[in-house]
Order: sequence, then structure tokens, then C-alpha cells
Amino acid sequence: MAQIAKAEGQAEIKSSADKFYGFFKNNMSSFVQMFPQILKSFEVVGGGEIRTGSVTKWAFNIGRGVETAKLKIQEADDENTSISFIGLEGDILKDYKSFKEKLQVVRAANGGSIVKWTFECEKADANAPDAKPYADLSVQVSKAIDAYLCRS
Repeated sequence: MAQIAKAEGQAEIKSSADKFYGFFKNNMSSFVQMFPQILKSFEVVGGGEIRTGSVTKWAFNIGRGVETAKLKIQEADDENTSISFIGLEGDILKDYKSFKEKLQVVRAANGGSIVKWTFECEKADANAPDAKPYADLSVQVSKAIDAYLCRS
């Protein structure tokens, strides 16, 4: 029987949903310079912009050494300020048979936003790690992006 690991995280931020989502979607390549301790490389395979169907390639360190992932953008929904990724290949699929990630930025009443991250993975075996480190790291990065946006 498949063992599904689900992890969620969220961060309350001061930036508007449109500003945060727009920065996230349009500046992924700058994340390597912004977070060099975590993100080692990023590229859109074949170049181009981030949109539904784009394939991205990442190298990152969440505390287990440098890992790689090739992720397809399953949906970039500008209207609902959300981006969904699905794992295609890389180290990430050694631990998980499937890997799905979703970012959604929800408008808050105070003019800020809530950044919600959801990770859903089918573990390759019982020894596969929990997906929580991905959610925790994503929340940390979201807060740092918000701090950057509030300064600029």
C-alpha cells in the first residue's frame, strides 16, 4: 500500500498577494543569489518564462547534502496566485515515487497575505524521509522574500 506523506506550512507576510506571487514567479532564477546556503542552482530547461508546462531544474540543500530535482510546472494560475509543481526526475524521486508541491498566496484582510505551501509525496519505501523539511524551508524562504520586498 502506498504511503503518502503530506506536509504543509504557511507564513503570514506583509506583502500583497500579487506582489509576492509576481516576484516569486518572475524571479526564481535570482533565488540562488538570495539563498546561496539553500539553493545551489536553478534553471528553466530550454529557457523561457515560468508558465504552465515549464520545466525547472533545481539543486538545493535542505540539510542532507546537495540534492537535485527536475520539476514541471503543472499549473501557474495568475488569477488565484498559485503555482503547482510535479516531480519529473532527480534525487527527489529516490525517496518518493511521486512528488507534488503547491504554493498559494492568499490575500489577507490587513493588506498582507498568507503564503501556503503543500507538499504531497508517495514514499518510495518505509525509510523515506518525511516531507516536512521541504515545507519548513519553503516557509523560511517565503519570510525572507517578504522581508526583501518590504525593503524595496
